[in-house]
Amino acid sequence: MRNHTNELDAKRLGRRDILKAGVATAGALGAALATAPAAGHSGAGAPTPARYPTRHKTVKVDGLDIFYREAGPEDAPTLLLLHGFPTSSQMFRNLIPALADRFHLVAPDYPGFGNSSMPTVAEFDYTFDRLADVVEAFTETLGLARYSLYLMDYGAPVGFRLALRHPERVQALIVQNGNAYEEGLRDFWTPFRAYWADRNAETTAPLAAFLNLETTKWQYTHGVRDTEAISPDTWTVDQYGLDRPGNREIQLQLFHDYGSNPARYPAWQAYFRAHQPPTLVVWGKNDYIFPAEGAHPYKRDLKDVEFHLLDTGHFALEEDGAVIAARIRAFLEARIA
Repeated sequence: MRNHTNELDAKRLGRRDILKAGVATAGALGAALATAPAAGHSGAGAPTPARYPTRHKTVKVDGLDIFYREAGPEDAPTLLLLHGFPTSSQMFRNLIPALADRFHLVAPDYPGFGNSSMPTVAEFDYTFDRLADVVEAFTETLGLARYSLYLMDYGAPVGFRLALRHPERVQALIVQNGNAYEEGLRDFWTPFRAYWADRNAETTAPLAAFLNLETTKWQYTHGVRDTEAISPDTWTVDQYGLDRPGNREIQLQLFHDYGSNPARYPAWQAYFRAHQPPTLVVWGKNDYIFPAEGAHPYKRDLKDVEFHLLDTGHFALEEDGAVIAARIRAFLEARIA
């Protein structure tokens, strides 16, 4: 049994056009990673991420325009990147070029997020089951027969639904602040539990406050080592998406349906025990939304789990992207590449 546990202190290791410009912006980390030779591929003529630029594409899925980012050789092992709230595939803007020399990376935007279609709540059933339906159909449209899953925040309930439906397609899991255990739902979730139990004006009010700019910024800056290292483009772009007419109702619907996930935790845990996907846990330990208490239980159900707690917050890629990219590269190369 391989159970590698390590706490890593990573201290130094038109409107639509505006949105597209913002989500396409790569920070200094992304630029550096995109031009530097990849680890393990040194020497003349060695491939570098710069040879595999990120493509920004849209495909029809169930009548919806699903936007996605794609990079890397199509015949390389695929890593399907599933984003969290309130962001989109733009959260992977730096990770994708860092790994594109070795892996085929695909990152879709869910309906209602980023550059994908945003039907109203009357036109589309905004549930995690339905988001998983769309992502499943997306993978089949692109012909992704096997893949590893990167699961963060909302990406966890979407991705675990996919894994349960098609365990034969999942080669490995990368879990970054994505919950599958009751231990991970702590104080932050108290107003959500009230909302799940009884959706009314009184229980809705505190959750609507989570959709403002101050809270969006807080999700990026809380728990980080250096707030000046976090680009304001992150929360600015995300807030633009939240402020679109009709998006508030979409997010409140998904907040409510998140209550469907805890009841599924036992089934997801049974999947871990039965299928034992190799799993890399890279978790921002200072996250108030999904604290480290939700990371440790993965070691209970998985035999081949590599475990790293990072000294950062919820959006760990923003501060420790280089660390996470290196961990993913080494982990996947040892197991599936």
